[in-house]
Amino acid sequence: MRFDLIKCHGSGNDFPLIDARASALGDAAWAAVARALADRDGLVGGDGLLLLTGGDATHAFGMRMFNSDGSESETCLNGLRCVARAGFAATGAETAMALLKTSDAVVERDADIAEGVFTVREIAGPASLNAAAWPIHVGTDRIVDTPIARLPTGRAFTAVAMPNPHLVTFVDAIDEAELVHVGEACEAAPDWLPNRANVSFVEVRGRDLFVRTFERGVGLTDSCGSAMAASTYAACLTGRIAYDTPTTVFNKGGLVRAEASQAAMVTLSGNATFEWTGTIDVDLDTATASDLVVTRRHDDEIAAWAGLLATI
Repeated sequence: MRFDLIKCHGSGNDFPLIDARASALGDAAWAAVARALADRDGLVGGDGLLLLTGGDATHAFGMRMFNSDGSESETCLNGLRCVARAGFAATGAETAMALLKTSDAVVERDADIAEGVFTVREIAGPASLNAAAWPIHVGTDRIVDTPIARLPTGRAFTAVAMPNPHLVTFVDAIDEAELVHVGEACEAAPDWLPNRANVSFVEVRGRDLFVRTFERGVGLTDSCGSAMAASTYAACLTGRIAYDTPTTVFNKGGLVRAEASQAAMVTLSGNATFEWTGTIDVDLDTATASDLVVTRRHDDEIAAWAGLLATI
């Protein structure tokens, strides 16, 4: 099956994006497309597959996100900005309520964070502290700055759903080997954490944050938008930064502007960069891709993003 696609990224979190509003493909087929296109050793590569989907009476459009292993995530806030950009182009709107798998979010065109960097503002939440809903079976329904005995570390974590599950810990300096060790323990879907979780190690840098994430279904990633949102809320909840105060959240892929409210809503503003557009064949039976044709390269956007990164 041949697909039109856009290769895009939000804060370095990169994806192939497909307009699926008129598609009748089922979940298993889209999972195969995700495995084919988000394969880092394949023709496209990415942290997952984004789909622009249809809306309803309340939502102008929607988003689905499949991880690189074919599993579906509840949300992806870096990806949502890219889907919102495609949705704005498709509908002519510059603000919308977007439908997600288990929730929704407000998205709107924002002032560019740097010249030539297309920027989208998104408001997601409320963040939930009900860890029992994930579920996570550790003898308590709420985990805030508390060690989790079943994890292979003594660090204290805060469990936040955004709405996908996140375990956030604050560290003086990020140890990537330890992060991967903890992330892999969660990725194994043990009995006490059957649906897995994203794991983030976070450095507090004044009133800013630096976040490194082992993402469920992906692995160690340069950026994860919902992790940055969950980390911002957890930092406010635990008194490390202030509510209702703009902060910059950095990651290996770039940055977003963030702010969390006491009502547990989190606002992120960041890039939605298109790198190239093209077409590709996907064999749904073997989850393999072939015959990629790039029809347009967005070199101006790539250069604008690189210019921003050079300043941080």
